[in-house]
Amino acid sequence: MDCWSASNEVDDEYEKLVLRMNPPRVSVDNNSNEKATLIKVDSANKHGSLLQVLQALIDLNLTIKRAYISSDGQWVMDVFHVVDEEGNKLHHSEVTERIQQSLSARAFSCLSSRRSVEIQASPNHTSIELIGRDRPGLLSEIFAVLTELKCNIVASQVWTHNSRMASVIYITDQTTQGAIDDHDRLAKIQNLFHYVLKGSAGTTHMERRLHQLMYEDGDYGRNDLNLEEGKDGKIKPVVTVENCVERGYTVVFVRSKDRPKLLFDTVCTLTDMQYVVFHASVMTEESEAYQEYYIRHTDGRPINCDGEKERLINCLEAAIKRRSTEGLKLELRSKDRIGLLSDLTRIFRENGLSIIRAEVSTRESQVLSVFYVTDASGNPVQNQTIEALRNQIGESVLSVKDNQLSKSTCCKDRRRFSFGNLFKFRFNKFLVGLGLIRSCS
Repeated sequence: MDCWSASNEVDDEYEKLVLRMNPPRVSVDNNSNEKATLIKVDSANKHGSLLQVLQALIDLNLTIKRAYISSDGQWVMDVFHVVDEEGNKLHHSEVTERIQQSLSARAFSCLSSRRSVEIQASPNHTSIELIGRDRPGLLSEIFAVLTELKCNIVASQVWTHNSRMASVIYITDQTTQGAIDDHDRLAKIQNLFHYVLKGSAGTTHMERRLHQLMYEDGDYGRNDLNLEEGKDGKIKPVVTVENCVERGYTVVFVRSKDRPKLLFDTVCTLTDMQYVVFHASVMTEESEAYQEYYIRHTDGRPINCDGEKERLINCLEAAIKRRSTEGLKLELRSKDRIGLLSDLTRIFRENGLSIIRAEVSTRESQVLSVFYVTDASGNPVQNQTIEALRNQIGESVLSVKDNQLSKSTCCKDRRRFSFGNLFKFRFNKFLVGLGLIRSCS
């Protein structure tokens, strides 16, 4: 075993110990604030833990009005001021259980994430040894890969225990009935199995995966994101990146229109770009949101070149704009049937509508679909088009929602923010924000 492997195993064992001895603690406080519920999360400081908490909050359809994030070495404390979909405080404990389950699932995944694919050739057959986390359908996917690559399965045994899977498979070439000796083909088999086992380590949150797909496609470098403020009634997010030399951080400031899941989208991008959030302050004022982050690379370095700063700015702007709420919001509630969405989108197309964003969910036999649409040129939908849609689809099925965020009126900046706000807060005011002391006002 080389030194690098030994060092990583030691790090993994230490990480397991930290996770076992410091399980996440979640508390819900309905007394410290009159307008919002305070959710406090204390957990081991593991890269991606903040994003896991945010995923749990958005899955519960909670709106974050304020947030304070602070980490100290191996420990992190997050405080969120949240309300439900109607803007009210929470009156149930489901959020506590959901966040604890989310962080515990992440910890278990970290403790059981080893994956291995070993291939050996003998005179009569080729043996494949697999180990990874078990999940429904995994064996089917493994056999499907072998079938697609024209491999004949001579013998196989699979064991599963405590959510782990180990398998030994003997295969031959379908044509020669002998061992596979083509190195390129064996490398392809190994790569595909690595991919299949990687999927068994846990599924990526759907909305995070959408961010990853757009990021991998390089949407942040497209010209259509560089909209001038005020053009066509759209406000370009303001993102600035500077270094706080005396503290060794890079400070990221974001001002944009407020909307649901904004904090998740920002943190998702920072996490996937391999930045760690050490301190952060998030607040909303009327229709605008202000976010300030103190970050470093996962290796502890701040950003040290202008090109990387520019790339981070572009990526954050893209993350904010991807979840577009511009256009007319249409909501469809209907009994599920085969071809429903195909028929619906065909009607949209025939009426000259372009779908900016869509969310579709099915519960039991009912479908709830939300579409944000414009005309084919990106302009607001005309009233006669709306009436035509409702006549074709049904007034009881399709409803038009008033989308305040799609209106062309722009809020003017009523307050000026500068870097260093987080550390310039008076200490007692910061404690009030954390919900640790009460305000005297």
